[in-house]
Amino acid sequence: MRLLRELHRILLTGVRGRTQTPGEFRTVQNYIGRLGASEDIATFIPPPVPQMNEGLGALEKYLHRKSDLPPLVRLALIHYQFEAIHPFLDGNGRVGRLLVTLVLHEEKLLDQPLLYLSAFFEMHRAQYYELLLAVSQHGEFEQWIRFFLEGVRTQSEDAVRRADRLHALREDYQARLKKTKAPPLQYRIVDLLFEHIVVSASTVVNELDVTHRAAMMSLRALAALKLVTEPVKRKRYRVFWAKEIDRILGSDVA
Repeated sequence: MRLLRELHRILLTGVRGRTQTPGEFRTVQNYIGRLGASEDIATFIPPPVPQMNEGLGALEKYLHRKSDLPPLVRLALIHYQFEAIHPFLDGNGRVGRLLVTLVLHEEKLLDQPLLYLSAFFEMHRAQYYELLLAVSQHGEFEQWIRFFLEGVRTQSEDAVRRADRLHALREDYQARLKKTKAPPLQYRIVDLLFEHIVVSASTVVNELDVTHRAAMMSLRALAALKLVTEPVKRKRYRVFWAKEIDRILGSDVA
């Protein structure tokens, strides 16, 4: 529970929900419904605070308990239960989706956070909420679990496709650098771009331990090769953007 509160505090820093007691479980009743709608016509009312605390305690025990269920089925139940408890005033969805990745890592099913379920849930937003509500109202677990598993399958395949495209792009960048007989620093900056996408000379200096002059010269050379571009032209505090990498990470991948 301490980890969940810390995740919540970090996720809500400086974004929507930052005024809703980041890092603290709610101490008042909340509800889910249309913006501006009253509690009387809410779509879903989570448990009152005493029952919320009981539910969190039970969820924590379940997280640590061994189970005979397949891990992904168990994870579908964990995600549903967290969303049903709704322990924060805002940001429950963000924390609940991140919890999926953390549990997969803890179960040693995911070495790196490459499964982005949020995209699938957002793409099927209405169905996502309908199925969660159907579990609460009618105990319809099977449809929810099937939906969750389909999300895992879809996003896993999506991650593989993006990884393949990024790998091919990195090889293309290296081939272009080799053709120009680029110095080693430019290769290192290219690798850095796959971690940061947007970099400045200061980023290169801090990450690669080189001089500011060497960093700036290399970034200009990469810009000349069209490996990076400057989204905003300015004399100071210049930043360079790896547009092609960003496109692969942010676009729909067929």
